[in-house]
Amino acid sequence: MREVFNLEPEQVPTSWYNILADLPVEVPPSRPAPPRNNGQAPLRPQLPLSMYRPSIGRKRFVPIPEPVRAEYQRWRPTPLYRASRLEKALDTPAHIYFKYEGTSPSGSHKINTALAQAYYYGQSGVKEMVTGTGAGQWGSALAMACHPYGMECTVFMVRSSYRQKPYRGTLMRLNGAKVFTSPSEETEVGRAALRADPDSPGSLGIANAEAIEYANDRKEARFSIGSGENHVLMHQTVIGEEALLQMELAGEFPDVVIGAMGAGSNFAGITFPFYRAAQTENPATRFLAVEPDACPKMTRGSYLMDHTDYSGVTPAVKMYTLGHTFMAYHIHAGGLRYHGAAPIVSAMYHHDLVEAISYGQNRVFESGAAFAKAEGLVPAPESAHAVAAAIDEAVKAREERKKRVILFGLSGHGLLDLSAYESYLSGETVDVVPTDEEIQKSLRPLLEPT
Repeated sequence: MREVFNLEPEQVPTSWYNILADLPVEVPPSRPAPPRNNGQAPLRPQLPLSMYRPSIGRKRFVPIPEPVRAEYQRWRPTPLYRASRLEKALDTPAHIYFKYEGTSPSGSHKINTALAQAYYYGQSGVKEMVTGTGAGQWGSALAMACHPYGMECTVFMVRSSYRQKPYRGTLMRLNGAKVFTSPSEETEVGRAALRADPDSPGSLGIANAEAIEYANDRKEARFSIGSGENHVLMHQTVIGEEALLQMELAGEFPDVVIGAMGAGSNFAGITFPFYRAAQTENPATRFLAVEPDACPKMTRGSYLMDHTDYSGVTPAVKMYTLGHTFMAYHIHAGGLRYHGAAPIVSAMYHHDLVEAISYGQNRVFESGAAFAKAEGLVPAPESAHAVAAAIDEAVKAREERKKRVILFGLSGHGLLDLSAYESYLSGETVDVVPTDEEIQKSLRPLLEPT
């Protein structure tokens, strides 16, 4: 029987954790959005101030509104498991634990911030939330989160991901969302991208740019983003706060905490509370972000001011980036396609407070399959990046004949990603890696004087 460490519903956190209160380095401020071109409507503010202000302040704990916490208690606390069968399969002295977010209604961690955002947007009078999504976890979560607050939801989903994972689109529509594949004919950004490349696989940057334009043209609509922003990272800390209590029940503190890295919400959710606790519990604890070789913003990108959207209409932030026009290859099936890393995570990486590693997608799916066989849970391809790193850490412990306590975030299940696993099992999955020239081409506009 798998060893599980459960909490009671009343132990769902009452506050989110704001790491800015404890961060020993500065996160550079954003740069205002550029002026709009002639004929374009001015870009309205998109974020409710009641949600935005706490995420840029220095208050350590931000109370979770009771209606949001009540929604959380529908499925939270999520379980923390010890992966004892995986340990046995690897013949390792390491103790491997994983925090499982696949029990949420949307099947991933994304709904933690989706519900919070829907609450704050609804309180500010917004009637329709508009967003871009890559592999679809965020779009699915937001579609579900809009229901309790009576709002409409519109999603622009990266075209290549929609083709690879069509049931994510089905799940969004099942929950009442309008879904457009991106690039689309619905916006000028999309039409321009299609003129440049009719077969464009799309990117999360394009999808977000389309969502911003679409929302800006509708009076009661606002754009919402599911990863990277300070408030999103803060909302996800319910994961790590629960895991702290659960690791206490296990009687151990991790030597390494691992999270898959798209823009940063999953990584932040599992690691930030442990970063705080490690200062007194185990200062040697490492924090490892895992990204794909196909979109290596931390391991091969540059620390620059860049936009979060493809069209460059958003404020620029300091982050590790491949350039906002970068597009991961359409044959990349493992998710985590975003071109940049969250400003907070980027600052931590720049100052050596966290580490980063990347894997090819065949290695990722191999690890996901090995985990599924050992533990009976199919990880989402995004989550399988963390599995791959956990396996490597466990193997190192075996080679060093030394116990190591490993904790990773299993951010969601892969039951809607079986077509990607089928490609891997059929030998059709191809490892794709951008060349230095491709990365430099995407970064060049950010390096040139303005």
